[in-house]
Amino acid sequence: MSEQRLGAVLRGCPRDAFTVSTKVGRLLGAEGDGGAPEFTGAPDRVRIRDYSRDGVLRSLESSLGRLGLDRVDVVYVHDPDEHWEQAVEEAFPALAQLRAEGVVGAIGAGMNQTAMLARFVAETDLDVVLCAGRCSLLEGTAQRELFPLCRREGVAAVAAGVFNSGVLAGPRPGAAYDYAAAPPAVLARARRIAAVCGRYGVPLAAAALAWAGRDEAAACVLVGMRSATEVAEDVRLAAVAVPDALWEQLEGAGLLP
Repeated sequence: MSEQRLGAVLRGCPRDAFTVSTKVGRLLGAEGDGGAPEFTGAPDRVRIRDYSRDGVLRSLESSLGRLGLDRVDVVYVHDPDEHWEQAVEEAFPALAQLRAEGVVGAIGAGMNQTAMLARFVAETDLDVVLCAGRCSLLEGTAQRELFPLCRREGVAAVAAGVFNSGVLAGPRPGAAYDYAAAPPAVLARARRIAAVCGRYGVPLAAAALAWAGRDEAAACVLVGMRSATEVAEDVRLAAVAVPDALWEQLEGAGLLP
């Protein structure tokens, strides 16, 4: 549904005026094809994992149809944690062929972990990696283990999940961390970081955005937005200047990951 809605908006825009990415690795099927219904407003659709060459081609063809486009700028192989061999032997070669044909601009992988992304960078011909939740003010495994390799290999990185599911947007009671309720220790740490940010007049969410994009390997910071209000708020937060003194104080207090 999101691709259909996006496609309807983009039909009135020049193709070179925007960048569109999508992902492969899951097919949409009807109930009875396997999987459980997951979609609000479309209860008859299910997601089925498929990292085969045919699955990748079918997935991208479906996305292009929903978007109303004949090419996309970036395609990610999505969450192939348990499918390394098939991703390397089928998914990436299929995407590389589409890249050579001009149907795809860049190819990559998107995951919530750094270890397999680092292997993809070292062992495949991808252009970009999308790492979610591991490049935040609470967890820096991407900056330590993935981004240096990306810089060395000339692979772009997209820093996603920089609010760690919400706790770094506002460490309130009940805030989420990695798709679940934030443990007390995580909530307390986020509040300590927020207190330091407050001394400099910087919202915690603004610091979270700025921190994720500080590494030169980070081509962009990716955030999810559900409304025009959230779009405007994220644009405002991204424009906040974060002084070096704030990072220095966080580091001195042992609050940087």
